[in-house]
Amino acid sequence: MNGMFQSKHFKLEKVSNSIYAAIAKEGGGAAANAGFVDLGEKVIVFDTFNTQQASQDLKLLAESITNHPVTWVINSHWHGDHIRGNQTFKDRMIISSESTYTKIKDVHPSRIAAQKNDMNGLTNYIQSLKDQLVQNTDAQLQYQINFLSELKSSLPTLELVLPNQTFIDKMTFHGKKQSATLFTLGGGHSLCDAMLYIPDEKVIFMGDLLFVDCHPTFFEESNLEHWATILKKVMLMEIDVAVPGHGSIGTKEDISKVTHYLSDLTAIVEGNHPIEEINIPAMYKDWGSSEVFQQNIKIAEALLNKGTPIL
Repeated sequence: MNGMFQSKHFKLEKVSNSIYAAIAKEGGGAAANAGFVDLGEKVIVFDTFNTQQASQDLKLLAESITNHPVTWVINSHWHGDHIRGNQTFKDRMIISSESTYTKIKDVHPSRIAAQKNDMNGLTNYIQSLKDQLVQNTDAQLQYQINFLSELKSSLPTLELVLPNQTFIDKMTFHGKKQSATLFTLGGGHSLCDAMLYIPDEKVIFMGDLLFVDCHPTFFEESNLEHWATILKKVMLMEIDVAVPGHGSIGTKEDISKVTHYLSDLTAIVEGNHPIEEINIPAMYKDWGSSEVFQQNIKIAEALLNKGTPIL
């Protein structure tokens, strides 16, 4: 590996001779994990991070390590921390599911325009956090300042680049050494979540269907029942390594933990406690992003009240 170059945005981890995971560093411009796979003269990048400066580092490393240009780029789902680095690869084939493409196209232009138009607001907000930091040297606060500063430096030159090829259920990529399959089983975490499976290596990139040792984020669009069903199907595949959207590299055991998390939170919410009084169950006490738990409980309750089947 190129020992000279280290990205401040992510830590590159070698999963096998042909597969690397790029694990986001806190406070960097990545915000979510990504990675790349060398199929033999053809290289796939999975997800492009939250900023173009992070995705530029990813492209540089992918191409210098494999000695080949990136051929295909995948967007696992429509959330910004997985697609906002697309412009680094605008001359390559960028692929997502049909519904992910539509959602990126519908949501992001106005969202990015609003952020570009409010650079002053962001600058003032970052300054207010820096003022707080003087009172209180909190590592999390420092990470947030760094993260927002990366976001700010990305905005002047940020352009939204849409996927230029879509698929419905699955598509397969072939290289000289091995193949990989991109597939979706529908929506769980987001409206539609895609995964990349490399059968010869028994490795799967799962996007935000998998979080390892940190609280998975629920959204109004999440479908907890579908999410659990998808994970149970993935558990039946031959997998040694699972690369999550957030957190460290995992195994099947980590997929199972998220399935339990989904059913545990559903059971808690159905238990009719006042949700303000619910504490994090002991099993998830040590997981990162604990502030997400309370938010997840609120969303699970809202989904339940809306009549969306949760587990």
